Amino acid sequence: MKLKSLIICLVIWLNLPAQQKENPDYQEVLVDLHNDVLSETIMRGKDIAKRLTTGHTDIPRLKEGGVNVQFFSVWCDGEKAQPFRYANRQIDALYNVVKENGDYIMLAHNAQDIENGLRQHKIVAMIGVEGGHMIENRIDYIDSLYQRGVRYLTLTWNNSTDWASSAIDESNKKAKQKGLNDFGRKVIRHMNTLGMIVDLSHVGEQTFYDALEITTKPVFVSHSDVYAINPHYRNVKDGQIRAIAKNGGVIGVNFYADFLDPSYRRKLSVLYSKYVSETDSVNRPIDEKYRLLPAEAKQHLRPPLSLLVDHIDYLVKLVGIDHVAIGADFDGMSITPLELDDVSSYPNLVRALRQCGYSRQDVRKVLGENVLRVIKAQEQ
Repeated sequence: MKLKSLIICLVIWLNLPAQQKENPDYQEVLVDLHNDVLSETIMRGKDIAKRLTTGHTDIPRLKEGGVNVQFFSVWCDGEKAQPFRYANRQIDALYNVVKENGDYIMLAHNAQDIENGLRQHKIVAMIGVEGGHMIENRIDYIDSLYQRGVRYLTLTWNNSTDWASSAIDESNKKAKQKGLNDFGRKVIRHMNTLGMIVDLSHVGEQTFYDALEITTKPVFVSHSDVYAINPHYRNVKDGQIRAIAKNGGVIGVNFYADFLDPSYRRKLSVLYSKYVSETDSVNRPIDEKYRLLPAEAKQHLRPPLSLLVDHIDYLVKLVGIDHVAIGADFDGMSITPLELDDVSSYPNLVRALRQCGYSRQDVRKVLGENVLRVIKAQEQ
């Protein structure tokens, strides 16, 4: 029996990645580029150190899901007074979580910090700011945010800034000016100098291409999906996907049903008319319609996990495995795919990818190694 056990252990060891053989503390990496638990949970006074009955995220569920590098999104809408000050309040709140739960979570500023955190088997917290309006048109505010640990800036949220147009404003032809102006170009160059990653989710196409023309380093599209599957203004078109690959960047697939499923809005309208109202189905925001539905109807709206895999497949077939990542948008969306209830559900995604023929190395790239490459590239 002992000999049989030794043989089994030897076979397992021989099939481990080289990095894991050389380093017994090696841990496979699962990086999520976008999570809104800061604004949706922590800023509302909830303690994510404990298992929560609401929302998608807390420390126990992150550990269950194998998430060991989590980008926490700093967010407010474009109407928020003093957005830079509010951004710092959210960063303060994350600092407090880290301070009070140091045995389980740590803040990282660079690739070495990430490696140290993985070696200690801690959740590694990183920070991204979602929306260029939060720098209030000041370059020195970018410096301040960087010093506090912010490692990516999403150039716009749904609102355009004075210096960059958003996807929704460009698609609705409401942008005062399309693309980046001179100040916007200065923002990109300064971020490159600091090593802060440019994030092109939410931005309009002209802003997207203007930014890629200027940046000298790989970028993120932190939480977007494939336009060819679902022609939503938040998704990226084939030309954009190819441009990201040429840049060396990554696209984090988003789990939100409205971005994944081209039939979502039609199905939502049908169910809303059936269960709530036949007269006001046009004017209400889609998330409000969803909230008003009964639980049974909500369950019918959840797309299958296979549809998320379809988006990943499309990206891989178009530009290769090296440019795909995860940007789930947990706690920033109202409805998730089936089998992806919260951050503890990532093993279901891993299983689905493996069943679709992705090798272990492919899965490791999608789950984290591609993102780590982009992070390291900022430091060169």
